Amino acid sequence: MPDALDFKKAYRDLYWPSLEPSEILVPAMTFVMTDGRGDPNAEGGAYQQAVELLYALAYAIKMSPKHRQAPDGYYDYVVPPLEGLWWKEDPADFDFSNKEKFCWTMMIRQPEFVTPVVFEKACAEVKKKKPALDMDKVRLQVFEEGLCVQAMHIGPYATEDATLKKIETFIRNHGLVDDISAVTTGGTVRRHHEIYLGDPRKTAPEKLRTVLRHPVRRA
Repeated sequence: MPDALDFKKAYRDLYWPSLEPSEILVPAMTFVMTDGRGDPNAEGGAYQQAVELLYALAYAIKMSPKHRQAPDGYYDYVVPPLEGLWWKEDPADFDFSNKEKFCWTMMIRQPEFVTPVVFEKACAEVKKKKPALDMDKVRLQVFEEGLCVQAMHIGPYATEDATLKKIETFIRNHGLVDDISAVTTGGTVRRHHEIYLGDPRKTAPEKLRTVLRHPVRRA
C-alpha cells in the first residue's frame, strides 16, 4: 500500500516557508470553508463550533471508503491543517485586542477528487451523526490566492506582529504592494491568511508554528 499523501510534505513551499519572508504564487485549491465572527478563544463560541464542523466534514470525506463506495480518484491522505482568513469589518480599526470584532473564514484543504457530489454525501453523513452541527454554514469552494508574501512564525499567536512587520518590510523593499482587502476579478476579497501547523491544545505556545501570508501585487 502506498503511503498516505501528506500535503504538508508534498507541497513544502506552501506549508514550510522560511522564517524570512519570500514571494509565492499560490495555485487554486479546493477547500471546505465556513464564515463567522467573534472571539476565537470564546469557550463554545462560533469559532470553536466552526472548527468542529470543518473537522467533522474533513474526516467524513477522508473515511468515506469505510462507509460507502470510494469516490472516483480517491487516494489515502493526511487531513491537511486548519487555515484561516482574518479581517475586521472596519479596516481602519487597528485595535486587535478586541477579538469580538474579528471576522474570519476557517477552511481545510481537500484533495482533487472532492467534487460537489462527494461533498454533499459527506454533509449528509455528518448531519446524521452530529445533528447539532449546522451544515448550511459550510461550503466547498475553489480558492485561488495568487501572488503573496509569506513567512513562518514560531511562537504564540499574540507575538505574530513581529513576523508581520518583517513581511511588511519585505513588501516595501521588493517593489510590491500589500493587496489586503482588494477584490479579485472573480469577486474574492483578499485577506490576511494563517495556516496552523500546531495544535494549541497540545503544543507549548513558544513552539507553535504558523504560516503567515499576505496577498500582494506588483507596484
